[in-house]
Amino acid sequence: MITIDSTAVIGVIGAGTMGAGIAQVAAKAGHPVILFDAMEGAAQRGLEGIEKGLAKLVTRGRMTQEEVDTLLSRITLANSLQDFAPSRVVIEVIVERLDIKQQVFAELEEICAADTILATNTSSISVTAIGSQLTRSQNLVGMHFFNPAPIMKLVEVISGLDTDPAVADAIYSLSEAWGKKPVRAKSTPGFIVNRVARPFYAEGLRVLQEGGSNEATIDAILRDAGQFRMGPFELMDLIGHDVNFAVTSSVFAAYFNDQRFLPSLIQQELVNAGHLGRKSGRGFYDYSENAEKPSPATAAPQKAPAQVTIEGDLGVAEPLVQLMIDAGLKVTRVDEGEGSITVANATLRLTNGQMTTQRAAQQRNSNLIHFDLALDYNVAKRIALAPADQADEAALQAAAGLFQAIGKDVSVIDDVPGMVVMRTVAMLANEGFDAVNQQVCSEADVDIAMKGGVNYPFGPIEWAYAVGLGTIQAVLDNLASTYGEDRYRTSPLIRRKVAGGL
Repeated sequence: MITIDSTAVIGVIGAGTMGAGIAQVAAKAGHPVILFDAMEGAAQRGLEGIEKGLAKLVTRGRMTQEEVDTLLSRITLANSLQDFAPSRVVIEVIVERLDIKQQVFAELEEICAADTILATNTSSISVTAIGSQLTRSQNLVGMHFFNPAPIMKLVEVISGLDTDPAVADAIYSLSEAWGKKPVRAKSTPGFIVNRVARPFYAEGLRVLQEGGSNEATIDAILRDAGQFRMGPFELMDLIGHDVNFAVTSSVFAAYFNDQRFLPSLIQQELVNAGHLGRKSGRGFYDYSENAEKPSPATAAPQKAPAQVTIEGDLGVAEPLVQLMIDAGLKVTRVDEGEGSITVANATLRLTNGQMTTQRAAQQRNSNLIHFDLALDYNVAKRIALAPADQADEAALQAAAGLFQAIGKDVSVIDDVPGMVVMRTVAMLANEGFDAVNQQVCSEADVDIAMKGGVNYPFGPIEWAYAVGLGTIQAVLDNLASTYGEDRYRTSPLIRRKVAGGL
């Protein structure tokens, strides 16, 4: 067992936003910290950035000036890598280039003690590959923080092929001591977060590409029904399309062009045009002065229905029944049925991954309308509807009137398989389960990582259990059948769990 107490010296190489943030975290935990950057003046600027950020905390009453002075006194600026000799742990936060990382760690092996732990904050490079040129590759481990490091709780602890398990355990414990929520993962492309998050962007882009709806409406559906903090398009604009596209392309290439990670031509065009999002003033949205962000498509008000009939169990959408009752609607329940809502001449069903038009034809029900998944129907502000091509206008108006009567905004989208929230959640869960199936991490760590690293409202695996794994499998199978693409193949672990009764 390797222990690292608060007296241990922590070295940080790279004094940019992330490196300075990590130095601040370590110093706050009581460690003496050595901060270095090869660029002249960068370490001093990093320290000044820490001081400026802490001054804001003093102003807000979250720290005292004495606490700030004590924290800053623990950080020493280094002149060269030679100054890292006393370090117990050295964390590298430099450019994402394999050769440079290998060179820096090789130099540290010559300078530091034989038992010094070397940690890389890489978000995309194989820890195994970085360690391949080291004499003591067992001492190398991934310690991937999320930006801003002083605020974000998640740390991915990544074990390369040669990483000593005791070293990974020590960094896991150190992360906990620093107030973080660490997760364990094997060194595979994207680790947990950058791998599992790909469908959040990819499915939104696919719906846009197929004309399912526009960016503002898709974003609103995922915010207001899925309760994600941001929709995929506003989030990609915030991240920067050059960065987001590069990560997707990197994961795609690293998985030998697995279609599940296929980059989007739409995003490639934005990058080609230099429309990188907020930082360039234009991406999916216009950020120029006085530009107005477009509003989501919202259905015009319709009459509340006089009568609603519920057939069978609505499953995850069952809370809708009580909402109807609370709204004063006349609700009749019939035990038999596949789980549907009948209002006037419209039949409403939760999307199952098929096109509504296809399902309507199979069931010989021309006025079938799919509604989308919501994280919690009780608090969802918006519901998406996708009518079959055969459906008449009166059926759509009746469906919209029903959801409006229970306090929801309604967005009518074109008939794309799986709609918006359902296909996104199904694919996020599928990727999470596949990471588990491939022994990258545990189910619990998938959920911790996605909630802690990218602020998902619910872990994708726990969300899948809440929806029902049988439902998730059906959605994925229907998506795969409709598209005929390997992209939507269902993880063997989901199939195994469903077959086992879960």
